[in-house]
Amino acid sequence: MSERPLEARLWDLMRGALVTRALGILAELGIADALAAGPRPVEELASETGADRDSLRRFLRALASDGVFVEVSPGVFGNTEASELLRTGGDWRDFAHLFGTVWHRAAGELEADGEATFPRIYGAEFWAWLAAHPEERAAFDRAMNEGGGDRVERLAALDWRGDETVVDVGGGNGSLLVALLARHPGLQGIVFDLPETNRDEASFGERIAFVPGSFFESVPPADVYVLSTILHDWPDEQAAAILRTVRAAAPEDARLVLLESVIPDGNEPHGAKWLDLLMLALFAGRERDEKQWRELLEQTGFEPVRVQDGVVEARCR
Repeated sequence: MSERPLEARLWDLMRGALVTRALGILAELGIADALAAGPRPVEELASETGADRDSLRRFLRALASDGVFVEVSPGVFGNTEASELLRTGGDWRDFAHLFGTVWHRAAGELEADGEATFPRIYGAEFWAWLAAHPEERAAFDRAMNEGGGDRVERLAALDWRGDETVVDVGGGNGSLLVALLARHPGLQGIVFDLPETNRDEASFGERIAFVPGSFFESVPPADVYVLSTILHDWPDEQAAAILRTVRAAAPEDARLVLLESVIPDGNEPHGAKWLDLLMLALFAGRERDEKQWRELLEQTGFEPVRVQDGVVEARCR
């Protein structure tokens, strides 16, 4: 198979904003749920969801051309394996909503000035805005579960003494810690996050506690500190402040585990290179390469032990 023409590759990149918006709209309408029992005429879908029939058909037709939904006969659409991921109960529906609505607008205003666009557009920092919009906070917390299975496997595969207390700093709904402790029954856990996070404390059992607070002020003492996709939300100054808070609370033999991307050098495709631009738009945050991770750790009192894509480990200095 020959390589696609350069013009076609550029076209696919340029139309990306339209694809993202279409996915967000159909996720909000719940179209994948409406098609759960099988293909249906677009007229039925429009009547059920309140959408304009012609607009809905055009959205579905465009996404079907990329394998998300399928037009089984003229004007009759069904789910595909890809669109099934957008059904309620899957984290991808929340991701599609966020990418296609709130994040889409922020990314659309991005400039090459190093400034986050979200606060200018929405009149508040992202986290304060989430706190004021509980439904969006819940969608965000659910979306952060996507890829959680992979993060659990990476975390569980590390060397564990077996009796440590683990703090998940910025632990959200606690699902990462719940899964880790299920694999290591000797561990104890603390989910540390802002009080407004959505969580199912009934799932925590007797070995996990929730402690509310800000990681800019203090964190509980522990043997191991886990930060899962937290520091990429912050520019270097604030990321360093978070790490200094952890270092101030950490015993001398404590470990630090960061579940974060490490951007590779060169032109190798990597999702973090695009996610980096979203971090810029939302928070003026950033994804980091190996050199940047090592510098950040060393200036905040940690000695890097391992820096590889997906897992960054360090010990106290």
